[in-house]
Amino acid sequence: MSSASHAGAAPEPVSARAATTGSTTADGKRGGAGWAILLALVALGVAGGAVWQAWQVRGEAAGLREELARRLAEGDTVATEARAIARQQQELISGMQGKLGALESKVEETEGQAAALETLYQQFSSSREDSVVAEVEQAVTIAAQQLQLAGNVESALIALQGAETRLAMQDRGQLAPLRRALVSDIDALKQIPVVDVPGMALRLEQLLERADEMPLAFTGELQGNAGERVQVEHSGGIPALDFAKQLALDVWHDIRGLVRIERLDPAAEPVLLAPAQSTFLRENLKIRLLTARLALLAHDGRTYAADLAQARSWVERFFNVRDERVTAALAELRALEAMPVNIERKGLTNSFAALRLLQSRPAPTMQSAPAHAVPKIPVKPAAQPAPAAPAGDKPAAAPQG
Repeated sequence: MSSASHAGAAPEPVSARAATTGSTTADGKRGGAGWAILLALVALGVAGGAVWQAWQVRGEAAGLREELARRLAEGDTVATEARAIARQQQELISGMQGKLGALESKVEETEGQAAALETLYQQFSSSREDSVVAEVEQAVTIAAQQLQLAGNVESALIALQGAETRLAMQDRGQLAPLRRALVSDIDALKQIPVVDVPGMALRLEQLLERADEMPLAFTGELQGNAGERVQVEHSGGIPALDFAKQLALDVWHDIRGLVRIERLDPAAEPVLLAPAQSTFLRENLKIRLLTARLALLAHDGRTYAADLAQARSWVERFFNVRDERVTAALAELRALEAMPVNIERKGLTNSFAALRLLQSRPAPTMQSAPAHAVPKIPVKPAAQPAPAAPAGDKPAAAPQG
C-alpha cells in the first residue's frame, strides 16, 4: 500500500526519500536475523538427529559384534568337532582300505578257483557225456546182436529201454535226437509178435527127459507079459503040493514068454527092433529134439518144423501109441510143431544213425577262463582330508560393510 500511495502522489523531496530508505534497511536486517536463527535451529535439529542415529547405529554395531563373536565361537567349536570326526573318518577309511585289499586278494583267489572249477566241470561234463554215449552205443549194439543173431526181441527191448532211461537221467539237449531215435526203435520192436522161446525150449527139454521112459511098440508089451506072475492059492496044510503047483505055473509062464505072436500091418514098415537098434532110436529121437531146440533159439522155422515132424513120425511108428506117456508126447509134439518161431528181423537203423550223427559233431573247445567270471572290484584311494588348523587359530572374520 505504501508503494501505491507513493506512486500516485507527487514526488517527495530528497530528504524524505532518504529517511524512508533508512527505515527499510533496518527492517531488512531484522528479517535476516530471523532467518539465521531459523537456520541454526534446523541445523541443530539435524545435528541432534544425526547424533541420535549415530548412537543407534553404534548400539546395533555393538550387538552385531557380540552376535558375530558368538557365531565365531560356535564355528570354532564346530570346526574342532569336525576335525575330530575327520580324524575318525580317516582312521575308518584306513581300516576299510586294509579290509578292501584283503577282500580283493580273496576275490582274485576265488576267481582262480572258479576258473579251475569251471575247467574241471567242462572236462567232467564232456567225459560224462562221452561215457553216456558210449554206454548207449554198447546197449544198442547188444540189442542189434540179440535181434540179428538170436532173434531175441525181449532182450533187445530191455537193452534199448535201459539206454533210453540212461539218457533221460542225463537230460541234455544235444542228446535229445538220440533219445528220440531210441524211442522210435523201441516202439517198432513192440509191434513185433513175441515168441515164447524160453517156454518152448523148456517143453522140448521135458520131451527129451521122457524119451527114455516111453515104451516101444512091442518091447513094452513083452516086458509087461513077462512080468506077470500068478500066485497059487495055498491049500489047507500040504506045503509040498502048493510048492509043486507054484513051480508048474512058473514053468508054464516062462514057456509062454518064449514065443509071442503079433499081427503086423503089411503096409507098414517093420517095427521090430533089436535092443541095440532101440537104443539108437531113442538117441536119434533126442538128437532130433535137440536140433529142434537149437533151431528154435536161432528162430529157424523150417529146420524146427522138419525136426519136430521127424520126431513125431518116429514116435508114432516105433513107440506104443496106446501108452499114456506116448500119447502125451505126441500131443506135445503136434502143439509145438504148430507154433511159429519165425520173427521179423528189424535193424536199429534210427538209433545207429543218431549215434553216427552225434559222434560226427566236433567236440567243444575247452576254455581256461570261466563262463561267468567274478568282476574285479576297483579300489579307489581315499580322499585325504584338509590339514586341520591349530586349536588357537580362529577363522578370519568377514569384512564388515
